[in-house]
Amino acid sequence: MPITQRRSRTAADLVAVGVAALVVVAAALVGRRLLAAGVDIFLPFPPLLAAWLPHVGPGTPAAVAVAVLVAAQGPAVAQRLRWGPLLAVGYAGALTWTVSLALVDGWRRGVVERLSSSQEYLHDVPRVHDIGAMLRTFSDHILTESPGFWTTHVGAHPPGALLTFVWLDRLGLGGGGPAGMFVVLVGASAPVAVAVALRAFGAEDVARRALPFGVLLPGAVWVGVSADGMFAGVLAWGVALLAVGATGHGRRADAAALAGGVLLGWCLYLSYGLVLGGLLALAVLALARSPRAGLLGTAGVLAVVAAFTVSGFWWFTGFDRVQVIYAASIASTRPYGYFVWANLAAVLLALGPAVVAGVRRAVARPRALPVAAAALAGAGLAAILLADASGMSKAEVERIWLPFAVWLVVPCALLPRARYWLAAQAALALAVNHLLLTVW
Repeated sequence: MPITQRRSRTAADLVAVGVAALVVVAAALVGRRLLAAGVDIFLPFPPLLAAWLPHVGPGTPAAVAVAVLVAAQGPAVAQRLRWGPLLAVGYAGALTWTVSLALVDGWRRGVVERLSSSQEYLHDVPRVHDIGAMLRTFSDHILTESPGFWTTHVGAHPPGALLTFVWLDRLGLGGGGPAGMFVVLVGASAPVAVAVALRAFGAEDVARRALPFGVLLPGAVWVGVSADGMFAGVLAWGVALLAVGATGHGRRADAAALAGGVLLGWCLYLSYGLVLGGLLALAVLALARSPRAGLLGTAGVLAVVAAFTVSGFWWFTGFDRVQVIYAASIASTRPYGYFVWANLAAVLLALGPAVVAGVRRAVARPRALPVAAAALAGAGLAAILLADASGMSKAEVERIWLPFAVWLVVPCALLPRARYWLAAQAALALAVNHLLLTVW
C-alpha cells in the first residue's frame, strides 16, 4: 500500500476517534448542565454511572503489567501460537486484565460489595427457600407496590439471573466474593467465544488479529464486576456454539448447535434486553444456511422456555410488569432526548478508540472483512442501536450493552500497527478505572 494512502487512512481513523471523543465530552457537558438545572438524571459523572475519585489499589501494578504485555506482544503471540493454546492464553489474559481492574478498587469494594448491595441479586438470595415456589410467584413481586417486592436488579430481570446466584449459594459459593469471581470467570471468556465463532466461519486470521483487542476491551472495567459481564459471556458462547454446529457435521456439530440454543434460551431469562441477542443467532443461521442447526438451536431455546413456563414463570408477564416499574423509576426523569445520544457516548467509553477506528475502516471498505466477520459485528452494532432507540436503556449502558459490545472488536482486525491501538485501549480503561469509582 502506498505511504500516502496508508497515512490518509490513519488520518481518517484519528478523525473518527476525535469525533467520538467530542461526543463523549458533549455528553459530559450537557449532562452536567442538566444536573445543574435540577434534572435528576442520577449520574454523578455523566455519561457514566460513576463518581470522580482518583485512586490506586492492589490491582494497579498487575493491570499496568498486563496492558504493557498484551499491547507489546499480543499481536505477535496471536499469530504464532497454535489455536488451542492461543485460546487458553487469550482467556488467561482477559481474566487477569479484568480481575486486575476490579482490584484497583480493592477486594471488598471492587469485588465483594458489587453484587451484595441492597440493590443487587445477592440481597434476595436468602429469600429463596423453594426454587419452584420462587418461579411460580416471581412475577407477583416485580411491581414495587406489591408486598415483598424484589430488589432493583432482581425485579428488573427475569428469574434466571437470581436463580444462577441461588445455585451458587446452594453449592457453597455464596457471598459477594465467590459470586463476583464467577461473574468474572464467565465474562472474561467472551472474547474467546467471539474468536471461536469467527473461526467456525473460516475467518481464523480475523479471529487471531481481533483477539488481543477482545482481551484489552475497556469494557472489562464493568465485566469486573457486574452481572452484565456474565450475560456477555453466556450470549457469546451461545452464538459461538451455534456457529460451530451450523458449520460442522456429525454428532458433535449437532450437540454444539443444541447446546448453543440452550444457552441462547437461557439468555432470555437472564435479561429481557438479551432478546436482541437473537440478531447474532440469526446472522449465524443466515450465514451457514443450515436448517438442521437451525432446528436444533431452536429446540434448545424452546426447551429452556418450556422449562420456565411449566415452572410457572411466563416471560411476557414479567416483561410487561418490568415496563411498569421502569416507567415509574428514575428512568422517568431521564430525558430520552439526551440519553438517545449520550448512551452512545457511554458505550464508546466501554468500546474504546480502536473499535471506533476499526468500525470506520469496515464501513469505508465493506469488503475488507470476510462476510461472516462483518455480519457478526454488524449484528452486535444493530443490537446496540435498537436498544438505544427503544428508550428502555437510559444510562448505565456501559455495562448493559456489554453482551453486544464484545462483538464490535471484530473490525479491529483491520487496524495496522495494532500495538499502538491496543495501548490506547488499555490507557482508556486504566484512566477510567483509576480516576472514577464505577458502579455495578
